[in-house]
Amino acid sequence: MPVKLRLQRHGKKGKPFFWIVAADARSKRDGKFLDKLGIYNPNTNPATIELDIDGAVKWLEDGAQPTDTARAILSYKGVMLKRHLAGGVKKGALTEEEAEKKFQAWLEEKEAKINAKKENLTKEQQAEKAKALAAEKEANEKREAEAKEALAAEEAEQEAEAAADTAEAQAENASDAQTAEEAKTEEKKD
Repeated sequence: MPVKLRLQRHGKKGKPFFWIVAADARSKRDGKFLDKLGIYNPNTNPATIELDIDGAVKWLEDGAQPTDTARAILSYKGVMLKRHLAGGVKKGALTEEEAEKKFQAWLEEKEAKINAKKENLTKEQQAEKAKALAAEKEANEKREAEAKEALAAEEAEQEAEAAADTAEAQAENASDAQTAEEAKTEEKKD
């Protein structure tokens, strides 16, 4: 029975989530599998991969063939390196301790790279947030300045209207006074 190490899709539309499984090559993509080796979530940044490294190495040594994507994931997590080192141990080129030491050194280096990427992503996100905040502050200040200008213009307009009203009222009072005087003078004449 030919065995493949492949991805089995789960999740919902637009948000895939994969199991890494060892399955019969003739079974359906999401069908029956022999062993679940781990998970792969491409929705996170960086992608989340949890993998049983020893189980994957066992399946590879037993002749299982990984698909291209599964091979890339296994290589990323160090399964292919561990299998290579295990072959060196079988041939006598390395001792088990040396192989484990090399593998642990590789894992530490890989973890440092992943942490550096995460730090860069968080720095970029913080920079974007700061830039957005500065743009929002600038927009708020501009809005406030426009509101103050509009308020000042409205107040000046109201003051001008009030001045015009008082001038008009004074003119009316003066004209009323003048008509009253004219009426008095006419009464005197009569």
